[in-house]
Amino acid sequence: GYVRKLLVHGARSVLQARINKPAYAEDWVVKLAKRRGHNIAVCALAAKNARRIWAMLQSGEIFRADHAQTNDVCT
Repeated sequence: GYVRKLLVHGARSVLQARINKPAYAEDWVVKLAKRRGHNIAVCALAAKNARRIWAMLQSGEIFRADHAQTNDVCT
């Protein structure tokens, strides 16, 4: 439960920082928030981050910020 709370709080802060900035207008999570609502977008981003963390733990791969930024704007 605690990890889930941390993922949600992290996603909430990312979305809050990006929601009204023109530079991030094309992020999938910003578009989702405008289309479906803030909380749904937060949960979607938290779930995506959880899947990324799980995949990294399973593969033993190290997180590379430069790779994440080129493949998906919102990490």
